[in-house]
Amino acid sequence: MSTFPRMKLRFVRNLPLQYGANEAADRDDPNDPRYVRITDVTQDGLLRPETFKSLPLHLARPYLLADGDLLLARSGATVGKVFMYQSHWGRCCFAGYLIRLSVDRRRALPRFVWWYTQSKLWVQEVQLSNIQATIQNVSAERYGEFGMPRPSLPTQQAIAVFLDRKTAAIDALIEKKQKLLALLAEKRAALINQAVTKGLDPNVPMRDSGVAWIGEIPAHWEVRRLKEMVTMSGGSTPSKINDAYWTNGTIPWVSPKDMKRFRIADSIDHITDQALEDGRLSLLPPGVVLVVVRGMILARTFPVAVTEKPVTLNQDMKALTPHRTVRAVFLGRYLAANSHAVSSIVEESGHGTKVLRVDLLGAFPVLVPPLLEQEEIEREIGVQSSRLLDALRNLRGSIEHLQEYRQALITAAVTGQLDIGEETSVLAVDRLEH
Repeated sequence: MSTFPRMKLRFVRNLPLQYGANEAADRDDPNDPRYVRITDVTQDGLLRPETFKSLPLHLARPYLLADGDLLLARSGATVGKVFMYQSHWGRCCFAGYLIRLSVDRRRALPRFVWWYTQSKLWVQEVQLSNIQATIQNVSAERYGEFGMPRPSLPTQQAIAVFLDRKTAAIDALIEKKQKLLALLAEKRAALINQAVTKGLDPNVPMRDSGVAWIGEIPAHWEVRRLKEMVTMSGGSTPSKINDAYWTNGTIPWVSPKDMKRFRIADSIDHITDQALEDGRLSLLPPGVVLVVVRGMILARTFPVAVTEKPVTLNQDMKALTPHRTVRAVFLGRYLAANSHAVSSIVEESGHGTKVLRVDLLGAFPVLVPPLLEQEEIEREIGVQSSRLLDALRNLRGSIEHLQEYRQALITAAVTGQLDIGEETSVLAVDRLEH
């Protein structure tokens, strides 16, 4: 609870809360004011240079921003997100899905109000407003009814300066850990790639693979086409209007949205036994490699997984059932490690959807070590990868802890629960290194 007096947000405004311009973002003239949309703003409140759009001055003039103006997102997934404009970024106006709050500096300081919008109390108020409205939308009138603390102006200034300094230290530590997170992820990917394309013995005789992007491989390994190593099969979608196919279903029905992990034992959606009996679906056993062959996800990545339980598939997927000369986990690791090469053969359909043709996938080159060596490679990847995954989990947990502490610190400061004059009342940031 706040120890400061409270007031409604509409009482700190200098001008009426204003919706932005409803104009198309189809110009990028640097001589015109920048046309700010919510998608232009980064998580830390900066403008993305790569998304620059502009409006002619005669259209932008009623929406030109002044230093310290706050922009509040009013709908969609970003509702409640707040951006504070700073004049050194150049002339800017704002788009219709944003609301301008011009702060009366006799009552509140823009920087303090902005810090309050980063607190847990603000997030809770946005969430409550969404629940009441049943959709993700907060109008200017509703924002005006939001409550906020109202300490004295000198106290607001002290809190803002304190939070600027303290959060900068926390953010620097989070960034340091995020960089380490990226390095560990790269190390894990490199470890897997090295194992499935070069093997585990650095002294083994090598030969040219005949594939430019693979280079040299162990001399005793084979290079085969994928279609020679597996049997491909697809899936389908049982009728969505037939409840008998879906209600109380227990059979996993895997779609691209489930392909976020390497091992698949379950799925978000499930079908019934009747759907399996009546439809064109087959129950795939454990030890089958699953890949996505259609969808916009292929513009970013090539998802690969291996089944651990019996599953069925939708039509945007392919199942690769390995023949006796290749192990499912090795093949899955190989395809995932070389996803960049698979992505290079992805095409675009007439409707703009990304698609991986079966003939091109079937011709994809696969390295095939002896079965015993495949098993050894799987085992070594499992051991090394497990250690790195533990380190990655610990790092992610540490980052989450820092982010939670950051928001708790902001909430305590802006509500008067923290005596910012006493440094000992704040958990020292350097203790969070561990």
